[in-house]
Amino acid sequence: MKTTLEIPDAICRRAKSKAAERGIPFRQFVTEAVEYKLSVSPAKGARPWMRHVGKLKGLHQETERIAQRIEEAFEQVDVETWS
Repeated sequence: MKTTLEIPDAICRRAKSKAAERGIPFRQFVTEAVEYKLSVSPAKGARPWMRHVGKLKGLHQETERIAQRIEEAFEQVDVETWS
């Protein structure tokens, strides 16, 4: 299917350059880019940044352990200071 797209000049130049680097026609590059974007699109209504939410939840215990060590160190400093 033929279609007309309005792509900003700077992006179009970069895309044409990448296509040339890969040795493929510009239309193939654009087709692959659209296919890729369709395959990784976020779930309906989801925000892209939501993919990363919760990935660090396993560090909660580590954060608590570090906070406890800091508290212990401050208690030690307080005892030494006031002794």
